[in-house]
Amino acid sequence: MNERLKLENQLCFPLYACAKEVVRRYAPLLEPFGLTYTQYIAMMVLWEHKTITVKDLGKKLFLDSGTLTPMLKKMERSGWLCRTRSREDERMVVVAITEHGEELHDMLADVPAKITNCVKLENEEAMQLYALLNKMMKTF
Repeated sequence: MNERLKLENQLCFPLYACAKEVVRRYAPLLEPFGLTYTQYIAMMVLWEHKTITVKDLGKKLFLDSGTLTPMLKKMERSGWLCRTRSREDERMVVVAITEHGEELHDMLADVPAKITNCVKLENEEAMQLYALLNKMMKTF
């Protein structure tokens, strides 16, 4: 058997398995607020930037407009954000956080610490992993 085709020799598999498990751990923390993990990371961007184009949001989250548009529509119906056409270029859609969306920030403030408790890495190991994964993301 070709050694390169063994699951144990694939970098992609532990990345996939860990990502899937970490996202699964978010579910019970976000579900009471009606948020999915993807919606949560979109809110993180909005908490930081307040307004952003759909295109730029997609770049930050590594998501295409086909995934973002239905998600943003649902989030808008929940009152967390609003979408408008750019005044400078009507082809662009701008997403802005609402007051209700801002309120979620404080309600979800303890989520990162709870997730950190689930991941059994020392602080230095977590920082190394973060740096390596960010380096890897920049290649895509």
